[in-house]
Amino acid sequence: MPLGKRAEYGDSRYAGLQVPFVADAHETLRQSMDCGFDFVVAPLVAPSRRPPPPPPKQGDPITPFLKPEDGLFLNPEWGNQVVGQISDWIDPDSAEEAVAKSSAVAFGEEMGWATHLSLQAVLLHPKSAACVNLARLTNQILQGLHHMQVWVGVPATAAEEEEASQDSPELDADSGLALKDPYVWWHQMRIMCESNPSLGVCLRVGPTLPHAATLQRWIGEPLRAVILSTSAFTTNKRGYPTLSKRHQDFITLCFKHNVQVILSDQQEDAPTNVKSAPAATEKASDKEFPALGAAEAGADAGCSSGHAMRAYWEYVVYLFRRMDEVDENEQMMISYRDYLQAPLQPLMDNLENQTYETFEKDDTKYVMYEKAVRQALLDRVSEAEKDTKDTLLMVVGAGRGPLVSASLRAAASSQRNIQVYAVEKNPNAVVTLQRHLATDPLWKDKVTLIHADMRFWEAPRKADILVSELLGSFGDNELSPECLDGAQRFLREDGISIPCEYTSYLAPMTSAKLYKDCKAYKDREHFETAYVVKTHNVAVMAEALPVFTFKHPNWETHIDNTRSIKLKFEPLPDTPSATMHGFVGYFDAKLYGDVHISTFPKTETTGMFSWFPIYFPMIEPIHVPVGRKVEAHFWRCVSSSKVWYEWTVTSPKATPVHNVNGRSYW
Repeated sequence: MPLGKRAEYGDSRYAGLQVPFVADAHETLRQSMDCGFDFVVAPLVAPSRRPPPPPPKQGDPITPFLKPEDGLFLNPEWGNQVVGQISDWIDPDSAEEAVAKSSAVAFGEEMGWATHLSLQAVLLHPKSAACVNLARLTNQILQGLHHMQVWVGVPATAAEEEEASQDSPELDADSGLALKDPYVWWHQMRIMCESNPSLGVCLRVGPTLPHAATLQRWIGEPLRAVILSTSAFTTNKRGYPTLSKRHQDFITLCFKHNVQVILSDQQEDAPTNVKSAPAATEKASDKEFPALGAAEAGADAGCSSGHAMRAYWEYVVYLFRRMDEVDENEQMMISYRDYLQAPLQPLMDNLENQTYETFEKDDTKYVMYEKAVRQALLDRVSEAEKDTKDTLLMVVGAGRGPLVSASLRAAASSQRNIQVYAVEKNPNAVVTLQRHLATDPLWKDKVTLIHADMRFWEAPRKADILVSELLGSFGDNELSPECLDGAQRFLREDGISIPCEYTSYLAPMTSAKLYKDCKAYKDREHFETAYVVKTHNVAVMAEALPVFTFKHPNWETHIDNTRSIKLKFEPLPDTPSATMHGFVGYFDAKLYGDVHISTFPKTETTGMFSWFPIYFPMIEPIHVPVGRKVEAHFWRCVSSSKVWYEWTVTSPKATPVHNVNGRSYW
C-alpha cells in the first residue's frame, strides 16, 4: 500500500523489501504485501547457480539456461511488484578472464530473464569505478529497453578504509577522479551508458552516513531508491527500532524527492533484539517508538503484524507521515517542479487570461509593491503637503490591474493623493481594466486608462513615480532594462522608479532530470536556451554569485546594457565531487527603500511564487572533482533587434560558448 496520501509531495511514496532468493515468489510476495510492503527486491537466479554452463556447440540441442528451481518465477501481472537483482558474483571486469567471460554470459541471461518477466526494474552492483565492461554490457541492454529500468546500486559511504580520508580522498593520477568514491562508480557507469534515461541509481544506506553535502548531491541525480539496512537502526529502551537524527533527515529528504525506500535485513550486523510490531493493546508512545503502527497506520485488517520487518515498516511510515505539510501555494506549484518553461515574452506576445490569473494569486508580491509605493509617497509628499499635493503615478504594463490597485491602497494608507495612468498594450487585458474603472470605487476619478505600447506612447505629462512588473526570473532577461530605460522619458528628473535596482545571481548545479529533458529534444538549440524552472531535484554545488546589476532611472547620456563577467565559484564546505549540468539563476530586486522582492535563497521573499529560478544548461555535463573551483563566463549581448546571453565554462574543463550570436535563444 502507499505509505500515505500526501499529495502535496507529489506521487505517493512506496516501501520495498529486499528478500533472499526463492524460486516460487508468490508466497514471499503475499507475506510482504500483507505486512504493508508494495514491492520486493529479489535475486533473479539462485545464488548457487554460478558460473553458467558453457554455451552449446553448433548442432547440439539447445537447453534452457535455467532449471525451474534455479530461477525466479512470477505471474506476469506481478511484474511491477518485483525488482530483480543481478547475481552478486557477476563481474565482467574481473582480472580473471574465465570469470569475466562467464560473467558476461550470465549477465546477458539474467537481464534477458528480467525482461521476459516484465519487471519494473533490475538492480546491479558495480564492484568499483573500473566497470567498463559492465557499463558496455548494460548499455547494450538499455538500447532495447522500453519500460524496465536499470538501477545501479552503490553504497552511500565509501569503504571503511576510506572513511577516514573522505575529506581529502585519494585521486587517480591519470583521471583526477576519486576512484574509491561510490559516486564516481555511478558517474562512470552513467557516462559510459550515455546518460540513458532508463538508468537510475540506488543508494545502500548503513549505520554510517557521509557529510550532508555528500548526501545532498544525490538529489540532483536520478535517485530511484535507497536500500535502508536494518543495521542502520538502533533500538530504544522498549526494544523498538529507531534511526539517528541524521538518518531520519536523509530518509525524509528522499521522500520529498520521490525516492522509494527499500528495507533490507540482509546484514550480519543487523539488530537481533528488535520487537515485532506492538499489538493493539500495546501502543508505544512517539518518544519511545515513534511508529504510527496500529494507532495511525491503521493496522489494516489482514496485515501481518507478526512479520519480522513489520516494526521497521511502521517506522518508515511514521517518518513519511510526520513530514511538515506543504502550504497551499507550494501545492499549486507541484506540477511545475523540474518542468522546462520558456521565459515569457510580454513585449512580443499578449499574455493569456490564465497567466494573469496565476500571477495575481501571488498576494505576497503585491503586498511588497504596496509597501514600496507607500514608502515612496511618504518620502515624496510631506505631512504638510498631503492635502494639497497630488502625485502622478504611472503603471507601465498594467496587465489586469493588480499593481494599480496596490498603488491605490498605498495612497489610502499613507493618506496621500495620487492620480494613476495605467498603460497596457494587451487589448484583452484592457477589457478587464475597463471593468475595474466601471465597478471598483477605489479606481473612480483616480485612474486614467491608456491603451498603448509604452515604447511608442507619448505621455501628456511626466510622472512622479513609475511602477512596473517587468522583471524576469533572471531579473533582466525579459528586457526590463530596455523597457524601463525607454519608459523613463515619462519620469520627472527627480522621479522614482519601482523597482529601482535589481541584481541577478548564478550558481553551478546538478540536475540529471533537467539535462535529460533538454537532451530529449536531440538538438543544440534546447541546450542553448535558458528555461524558467521550479527547481526540485536539484543540488546546488557552490554559493551563488552576483552577476549583472541594473539601476533605474538611468540618466546616463549613452546607456549601455551589455554586460560581461567572469565568475569563480568556490566549493561549499565538505563539497564532494559532483556532475555539473548547468547553472541556476535568481534575482534580488530593490523596489524602494528597504523593500525587496527576491528569489535569491539568502534573501528569498517567503510566500512569493510569481518567479521561478532560471536554468542555463550545458551541452555536456562536467565532472567537478573534490575541491575544484568552477570558472565560468557570462555575457549579456544587445543588438538593434534582440538581447541574448552567451555562456561558457573554462574550469575544470573548457566548453564551447553557448548561444553564440543568439543563434538559439534571445
